Amino acid sequence: MNIFNTAIVKMIPIIPRGIVRKFANPYIAGDKISDAVEKAKKLNAIGIMGTMDVLGEHNTLKEQAVKSTDECIEVLDAINKYKLDSNLSLKLTQLGLQMDFDFCKENLFRILDAARKYNTFVRIDMEDSACTDDTLRLYELSREYYSNCGIVVQAYLKRTYADVEKLVKQKSNFRLCKGIYVEPEEIAYKKKEEINENFLRILRLMLESKSYTGIATHDDALVEGSYKILEEFKLKKEEYEFQMLLGVREKLRNKIHENGHRMRIYIPYGEQWYNYCIRRFKENPKMATYVLKSILTGN
Repeated sequence: MNIFNTAIVKMIPIIPRGIVRKFANPYIAGDKISDAVEKAKKLNAIGIMGTMDVLGEHNTLKEQAVKSTDECIEVLDAINKYKLDSNLSLKLTQLGLQMDFDFCKENLFRILDAARKYNTFVRIDMEDSACTDDTLRLYELSREYYSNCGIVVQAYLKRTYADVEKLVKQKSNFRLCKGIYVEPEEIAYKKKEEINENFLRILRLMLESKSYTGIATHDDALVEGSYKILEEFKLKKEEYEFQMLLGVREKLRNKIHENGHRMRIYIPYGEQWYNYCIRRFKENPKMATYVLKSILTGN
């Protein structure tokens, strides 16, 4: 069945976008910032925090990067206007990282200036390995001027433990996730057991150093493993949080939240929803099967 589902994923690009969108809706707030605001309000109403993200990455024109920067600042304006319990998440390739490092830094600092004015936190996402060094370098430069930013690290990369050993000395604010990009075996663990083992090893390092950590996982084994480490260090609820994606494993999300842990949900929105959802389908091929079933049955 897994092979069948994976084969269906490869067919997604030839399926009409309208049908893909029907099944993408659980994973995205909508096309507009107002959609993301409404989703954040609903989550906040049940005690769950958000982090809002304007979809889009790998901008190749400076005009596009400036537009993405402006959109990120609009998100910060909205968070402040509607008093949302939400952060902003962003990808540096949106801001021109692959074009010009200094240009990207200028755009990032514009966003961090606006965020600091509102006392809002900004999470810098980690992308594929070609961006890792520059992303970490920009984060470290940002931390020289701004305390309102944090970084994402990926447990499947073999380098990450060493990176975190350096970053914890700065009391960095982390989001720890498995990682979703396809990377060569030379630099990335491939087996689930290896990735999970490294995830918990890195988490222990972060929490032992008293670094605030967003534990980003939908994996039952990692949730249980995290619980054990949290109990071992006797951490207070305000010293960490769990994080999940919008529309993914909501029963587990609610269970973690009901157990008294802080929960933050990633709220993506924007016109670039299609590429984001294709990545979600690749992570969860079973959803792609539902799309094909809809085409065949007309439902």
